[in-house]
Amino acid sequence: MTTSSARDEVLARIGHALSSAPVPVEVPRAYRRTGAHSPGAPELLHLLTDRLVDYRATVHAASPQTLESVLATVLGGLNRVVVPPGLPVRWRPAQAVVDNGTLSPAELDCVDAVLTACTAAAADTGTIVLDGSPDQGRRAITLVPDRHICVVHAAQVVQTVPELLARVDPRRPLTFISGPSATSDIELQRVEGVHGPRTLIVVLVADE
Repeated sequence: MTTSSARDEVLARIGHALSSAPVPVEVPRAYRRTGAHSPGAPELLHLLTDRLVDYRATVHAASPQTLESVLATVLGGLNRVVVPPGLPVRWRPAQAVVDNGTLSPAELDCVDAVLTACTAAAADTGTIVLDGSPDQGRRAITLVPDRHICVVHAAQVVQTVPELLARVDPRRPLTFISGPSATSDIELQRVEGVHGPRTLIVVLVADE
């Protein structure tokens, strides 16, 4: 059989398979779409903390009144911290470098940390989502630096992934974070910092 005839046969089979439109299959939606707790409930904050710690992230508890002091402690000793342009000024350390979109990957690789807010988080999976908003910045600043410090407010924490997805815009550049970047592709040996920050520090702000 020549290459031409083999190709013709394959195309003919494809055409025959597509000649009658298949009946759409209904996708089952019986999975759980909402959690047992409302967003920001203490049970969810406890569960999110447990998941993050299990992923080897560090979690610091804060309140609206102590947030700035907790951030000052977490940022203590860091000489160069990149922040997105929309991050609240009161959160920024004195040594903050505001990202204007021109910092190169090589420059980002040399900073001590990046400090951002987030869009939402799911307690069930310990997942935090960034969407590129002004207080979160472009994707590069949260993937290249070796340390990511992320502020998560209680009202942003939901229980399930469907609830999380309902809070994000799929048209935005979404980054899903479940602990520090890690892989076990090579001989099942865990290696951190391959696809993103080696260290994830979450400041979880409870309601008053």
